Amino acid sequence: MYYFTSDYTTGCTPEILEVLGATNLEETAGYGEDAYCEAARALIQKECGRPDADVYFMMAGTQTNLTIISASLRPFHGVYGTARSHINTHEAGAIERSGHKVLVVPDEDGKITAAQIAAEQEKYLHDPSREHIVMPKMVYISQPTETGTLYSKKELEDLYAVCRQYNLYLFIDGARLGYGLTSPACDFTMQDIANNCDVFYIGGTKCGMLFGEAAVILNPAIKEDFIPLMKQCGSVLAKGRLLGIQFEAMFTNGLYYRICKQGIDTAMQIKAVLKECGFEFLTDSPTNQQFIIITKEMYEKINSHFKLGLYENLPDGRVAARICTSWSTSQDAVDKLCKFIKEL
Repeated sequence: MYYFTSDYTTGCTPEILEVLGATNLEETAGYGEDAYCEAARALIQKECGRPDADVYFMMAGTQTNLTIISASLRPFHGVYGTARSHINTHEAGAIERSGHKVLVVPDEDGKITAAQIAAEQEKYLHDPSREHIVMPKMVYISQPTETGTLYSKKELEDLYAVCRQYNLYLFIDGARLGYGLTSPACDFTMQDIANNCDVFYIGGTKCGMLFGEAAVILNPAIKEDFIPLMKQCGSVLAKGRLLGIQFEAMFTNGLYYRICKQGIDTAMQIKAVLKECGFEFLTDSPTNQQFIIITKEMYEKINSHFKLGLYENLPDGRVAARICTSWSTSQDAVDKLCKFIKEL
């Protein structure tokens, strides 16, 4: 059986496994205060072109989102996100449990636009009862989005400009950032990301690491007392060097980009065959997630040989299924899936 359900169905890239084994019995300081974490921080600062950035390592995406949002907002603040945003759909109300409401705005191809935020803020500012309702303070987006689409550099610049205009933080969830940066549709760099938000994180769990996310904090207001907040959220790993070792490997000799491109190359092969065979897509994704609209019967038929992700039940009785590739997707798996699709 071949799995195309997600980009975390396998362990980690061999380069990371090798360095973890080689350093296994080495004794270091705990809680991220070791030389490996320091080296990884320096590499990420260099990659971002931001020596002023504070870099913290955490274990998982939901944990990172919760920690960053909790550190950024006061008790009466809310955060804008799309209906499909990870914080609204896949975190079991973690943000609301922390006391912060997710303020849902409609998405356009998975994205929030600068014009939308401006309109929402004007509506809030001119509400005579605004002192009695949740105050928006942050905009949360994912790059790539939950449906695989990408914000262009111009869209990010426009969105960040509006956030600054209305004194909102812009937080970019980069759980799959490596696949965005290696997409053929990408027109931005890691430095562009760092220069057009207040805080973001670089995903490792879905991009070839065993686990790990690197929070990159640019805005001084969010930096203050971040470590105690991490402790409260259970985000500080005693054996923090396990995160530093992995991120140091990822940002040495371009490994992060090299392995993520494998996920993009295989996804584009599959997408080409799907288009050739006349499949309908939920979105035009240029990244490692492809969403096809098919009947339930066809979903079951494909799923009996190649595991797909059931993304959404549609009003007409069909389903949107996710085909997700990764850094570890083999050419053999892609060839067999494409052959199966052509023979349907």
